[in-house]
Amino acid sequence: MPTIEAPALAPVETPAPTPVGAPRAVPTLMRLWPYVRPVRGRWFSAAVVAIVASCLSLVFPFVLKWLVDGPITERDQRGVWIGAALLLALGVVEAVLFGFRRWLVARPLARVEAAMRADLYRHLQRVPVAFHDHWATGQLLSRGTTDLAVIRMFLAFPLTFLVVNGVTIVAGFAVLLAQEWTLGLVLLLPVLPMIYICYRFEGRYSAATRRAQDQVGDLATVVEESVLGIRVIKGFGRHRSQARIFRELSEKLRGTELLKARLLATLLTALTFFPELALGSALVIGTVQVADGALSAGTLVAFLSTALALRWPVESLGYLIAMSQEAASATRRFFEAMDAPEEEPGATDTAEAARPADGEDGLRFEDVTFRFPDAPPGSRPVLDGVDLHVRRGETMALVGATGSGKTALTALVPRLHEVSGGRITLDGRDVTAMDRSELRGLVSVAFEEPTLFSTSVAENVRMGAGGAAGGADRPDPALDRALDIAQAGFVHHLPDGADTEVGEQGLSLSGGQRQRLALARAVVGDPRFLVLDDPLSALDVHTEAAVEAALREVLAQTTALVVAHRPSTVLLADRVALLSGGRIAAVGTHHELLRESAEYRHLMSGDDRPQGPEGDATR
Repeated sequence: MPTIEAPALAPVETPAPTPVGAPRAVPTLMRLWPYVRPVRGRWFSAAVVAIVASCLSLVFPFVLKWLVDGPITERDQRGVWIGAALLLALGVVEAVLFGFRRWLVARPLARVEAAMRADLYRHLQRVPVAFHDHWATGQLLSRGTTDLAVIRMFLAFPLTFLVVNGVTIVAGFAVLLAQEWTLGLVLLLPVLPMIYICYRFEGRYSAATRRAQDQVGDLATVVEESVLGIRVIKGFGRHRSQARIFRELSEKLRGTELLKARLLATLLTALTFFPELALGSALVIGTVQVADGALSAGTLVAFLSTALALRWPVESLGYLIAMSQEAASATRRFFEAMDAPEEEPGATDTAEAARPADGEDGLRFEDVTFRFPDAPPGSRPVLDGVDLHVRRGETMALVGATGSGKTALTALVPRLHEVSGGRITLDGRDVTAMDRSELRGLVSVAFEEPTLFSTSVAENVRMGAGGAAGGADRPDPALDRALDIAQAGFVHHLPDGADTEVGEQGLSLSGGQRQRLALARAVVGDPRFLVLDDPLSALDVHTEAAVEAALREVLAQTTALVVAHRPSTVLLADRVALLSGGRIAAVGTHHELLRESAEYRHLMSGDDRPQGPEGDATR
């Protein structure tokens, strides 16, 4: 029986497409100056050293002229040895200076790359959650790794040698014109067509480079998703379809890289052909002048040596321009992420705002409206005028049909998303008037999808308490209590106990184990406010009952909002709020809502299809 292949999911593309008519390289690269400024002294010193070393090559022709017109013509053997020794000394000095230049820039530019990477990582922790919802992980990874390596390489080599080679070319042509101005003018003839070719090359190569870098990010996203989702891929036998997606993206990247190679080959051909044609013409004209006695052989040798010394600075322009375009594109991609606005820290509390108002203790939602930042204008909000009061020390269960906005509502409390209208207060203080670090120190959360990090069990749990002390050789009562509440006794049977590394995403543990550790993380810091988004959904009946029994003690000492889907979880709460149609449809005890709300009875019956107040199906 043939295998039916379902189409694989296409990779998430970066939300910032390649801009049409992208800015030229120089203004873009100037944005790197704040990072280069701290090391500008060493960079400028390295550039000066490189200029001196490069200009030393222009001294060689003068030594050759002296040798040809002097010792060689006069058969002065001692003079020949002196000239050879001088050429050798110049070569050694040039090599030492170039090595010194490399030493000057290596460590400072590595520091620049590290600073940019640290800034990017710090910024990505501070942008809103909505930013991460729409950016592919591979795109961010490529910006923090490949793109920054390209920028560092540009600062170390192309940037320096664009200056060095430019100065060398100008100085070299001045020497050529001084030696024999007629031959110098012949070598200047290709300058205008070469400038035009470089100008045309810049725009086309920039577009191709940006496309290639975006494709690298897409490819990284596919690899990352394939690794993290390997169980799904293997479980459904979709390795062929994923491999097909990978091959298609690889072929696109290969095609773009070949286009870049063709463009660069065309530029290098032009940068080689025109100077060689001019040099050949100058050689013919110079030979005729020597034959006519209008020019000495030594002068012609010196002229040709100078011209040959300029071959590398001229021909290298193609590589330098190409690398500069790649660096400019990498810089644009870096600042696309860095330019994303960070979360607002929150206004400073006034004395009035900081003082709890009478009757406003606890958690209160006042006419709260919310729609996602990328929602189309005029679309129906997810939450529309939510009014809810969770009294201090009370546990409120939040119940609603799938897609009713329960998770969105809970995410508004720690300001993972911002309200579109209305306000949320904690003990009378508007959360938007609180510093985020203070707010998130007061509110502890446990999400429906537990996320663990590639570190030990203890460090994962202690994240909820700001990294409390303790370890393998030091007992941590708060950690042990949190594990007991979450019924996470399995931790003690792991190879290294609480210091066992859980691996990437905690996939070495079962779903229920991960969820219990996430719950332990939420309660380890004795939070003043607790927000739980269906924290027991992955537990079996017996474990769930044990966790609920232990959790009651925690809930009795905090103000809690708990998303619930099962009656057993609802019974943890003092009261229940029914969320329907983006509004709070009813509030009461579990038994009161069973008597008074047909929709609530329907949800508690186990059928999760949305129902209206009269029992009819609704959107």
